Amino acid sequence: MPPPSLIPPFTYTSAHAKVKAAQNLWNTRTPSLIAPAYTPTSLWRNRSTFLRGHAEIIDFLTKKWEKEKDYRLRKELFAYHENKIAVQFWYEYRDAHDSLRWKRCYGIEHWTFAEDGKMEKRMMSGNDVEIGEEGRWFGEGVDVDEVVLGERDF
Repeated sequence: MPPPSLIPPFTYTSAHAKVKAAQNLWNTRTPSLIAPAYTPTSLWRNRSTFLRGHAEIIDFLTKKWEKEKDYRLRKELFAYHENKIAVQFWYEYRDAHDSLRWKRCYGIEHWTFAEDGKMEKRMMSGNDVEIGEEGRWFGEGVDVDEVVLGERDF
């Protein structure tokens, strides 16, 4: 069976594949590889920060990963319709601005895609919680997709 098309309109299979492709791309922590997945005028809201376009995305992600060390991300499909996808995500990192304490961000994103499959809008809301080394889900060598997450974890 050929891989699903990652352009809208999305099916369950293609939306799920799009989410995992984004997860894998972000886990590279390479802004110059990530930015081309977005339209040149892509609009972002990341918490209270608003961005537009590749240059601002690259600058934002560069600063993000200067702060968020040892970043490990998992995204899961929440909902989809035509050219929109909603995602639930979790990521862990050591905060370079807070004595390298381990933290986890719990969040939701909603994405809107152009006809060519590039993301034209990304709206993100997230909350950080200090977890400590013992509270990590995505430790070194752990496949983030293999971690079983239950309702008790949220």
